[in-house]
Amino acid sequence: MTNGQYQEAVDWLFVQAPNYQIDGLKAYKPGLENITKLCDFFGNPQEKIKCIHIGGTNGKGSSSNMLASVLQDAGYKVGLYNSPHLIDFTERIKVNGKNCDKKFIYDFIQKLKTLPEDILPSFFEFTTIMAFEYFYQQGVDFAIIEVGLGGRLDSTNIIQPLLAAITNVQLDHQNILGDTIEEIASEKAGIIKTHIPIISGEETDTVKNIIRQKAKLENAPFIDATTLQTDLASDLKGNYQKKNIRVVLALVEELKKLNISISDENIENGLLHVHQNTGFIGRWFEFSQDPLTICDTGHNQAGLEYVFSQLNSIDRHKHVILGFVIDKKIDEVMALLPENSEFYFAKPSINRGRHPEDYENLLQESKISYKIFDSVQEAYLSAKEQCTKEEMIFIGGSNFVVGEFLEKNLEISE
Repeated sequence: MTNGQYQEAVDWLFVQAPNYQIDGLKAYKPGLENITKLCDFFGNPQEKIKCIHIGGTNGKGSSSNMLASVLQDAGYKVGLYNSPHLIDFTERIKVNGKNCDKKFIYDFIQKLKTLPEDILPSFFEFTTIMAFEYFYQQGVDFAIIEVGLGGRLDSTNIIQPLLAAITNVQLDHQNILGDTIEEIASEKAGIIKTHIPIISGEETDTVKNIIRQKAKLENAPFIDATTLQTDLASDLKGNYQKKNIRVVLALVEELKKLNISISDENIENGLLHVHQNTGFIGRWFEFSQDPLTICDTGHNQAGLEYVFSQLNSIDRHKHVILGFVIDKKIDEVMALLPENSEFYFAKPSINRGRHPEDYENLLQESKISYKIFDSVQEAYLSAKEQCTKEEMIFIGGSNFVVGEFLEKNLEISE
């Protein structure tokens, strides 16, 4: 198999199966019917691996990568399923920090081409069964599975995990999950299963009670991670990581109750070496120091509040590159923008990418200093040209903006 054949196969996958990340609502296929048929077709590999299920609005990726790093430090072979990818499709499925083998992906896609006609999976359903099968073939000790969207109807919810966690619940994807925080919380709580412990990182009593009530209904032990006190730190920067660390510590404590050996040293080392152990980037990622350049994939209101608050705490003039998808409520973002900044708005190069000209009236009303660009790279090159050593650059607003930037520039910097 050549790289060209691999790329052709992945391109086929993107064309055949609608991808919510790229195509939006029309690609979203809620429910477990398709994934159930898919798993049956492939012999139900998800039943042959030990899974840990992680849902929530923000912090899923960080928490799952932190937990993977801790387990790896303890000597376990760990599968990790995250989405979306930033640069290459293989990032979605990893074992001990190593991206999924391209030959496996190529071969698996050939099998997908032979599916019965009554199975019409989405892109995410394809990748989910691919992850289950890869982890089974690789003989992982644990597979950490991140929820794609929501929880109750997400295709990952076919698993019967050892443990589950909900990092938090915020307003996001209201067009799918519901208009209120309570409706969204109920969807997220759909991953809670009978007798399986659920860790909650949610700080709001209203939401916490919805999760607790669902746990009670399922006779599932409810663990409130917000009550934990810790001084432990992680190499994943960002003030919001303190909340995720508590979720991970609660997960580890529950794993220990299952006689899974994890030492305090494993926890400390694992948290401090997440990037090294799992290759995770994108959350408060320091791309360079000269000039200081930070990327963060936070994209909903709560995520951007955390990120922009941290930006405000840095006493430098900022060059802020932002881009959004079409379902983003731009007016909400405008109210959060960091101070002491000039802005570079760009269109992410995907179908759902929104050109800044579409919302320029909001930019004008906000009285900020801004420029508009057709691409993320054009915006970055302009910001870099303007930025002095005493200033900084920030890139964010969307996974796709950060992914585009890293794809163009990461190899150059390395």
